[in-house]
Amino acid sequence: HVQVVESGGGLVQSGGSLRLSCVFSGSTCSDNAMDWYRQVPGKERELVAHISISGATNYEDVAAGRFTMSRDNTKNTAYLQMNNLKPEDTAVYSCHVDFYTTYGDRVVWIQDAWGQGTQVTVRA
Repeated sequence: HVQVVESGGGLVQSGGSLRLSCVFSGSTCSDNAMDWYRQVPGKERELVAHISISGATNYEDVAAGRFTMSRDNTKNTAYLQMNNLKPEDTAVYSCHVDFYTTYGDRVVWIQDAWGQGTQVTVRA
């Protein structure tokens, strides 16, 4: 049973910083990709950042230049360093993990898992 747990959310003033953490457990699959999403009540969940097993990252426009995603594979953990936070960054931030295996050049997706989310509130 895979579990994903986020932490690090909180209340911060505009211009401040927060570092979110996401740790997963219960998977025997060594290959995975991790994402940070965020959702505001009444709006659709949106992708913020993505990181591959090798550490390659992709960012959506909302994150580019302010957020940095990283990971520590020895700890099954990904991080989202958020700087220069703005009130519009207020949301529940959730971690998503995709587990897969490879057979030669073929990728087979095994399962995915979501965390419960952590609230980030940025005060103007």
